[in-house]
Amino acid sequence: MKSQWNFWIDRGGTFTDIIALSPSGEISTKKLLSQNRSVYHDAAIHGIRQFLRLEEGSPIPADAIASVKMGTTVATNALLERKGAPTLLAVTKGLADVIEIGYQDRPKTFALKIEKPDVLYESVIEIGERVL
Repeated sequence: MKSQWNFWIDRGGTFTDIIALSPSGEISTKKLLSQNRSVYHDAAIHGIRQFLRLEEGSPIPADAIASVKMGTTVATNALLERKGAPTLLAVTKGLADVIEIGYQDRPKTFALKIEKPDVLYESVIEIGERVL
């Protein structure tokens, strides 16, 4: 039996969701406000402390944790809403237009004026690389 915790965290703009796997194999979840400065500085760290039954501000023992895997919808939303910093798409040489071409799905097959959505990046660079 492992003696360490595993955490999977999604930090969103409003809520931070935490899934924890205890050393005994029990899965638990928490949902915290992503911003709650009067109670904690960081929702993910606060949630981990709660699972480990540690006081706020106390150090988290590294040997008690096997992994912390975090994703964020904050960055995805900023990208989709075009509110973040300008982005760059880095792709293998010869594939600069692959996102723009896409799957060639067209809901109106015979339309003369095709309206494509704007791309999410400002510019593209191609990288010469070895594939094998």
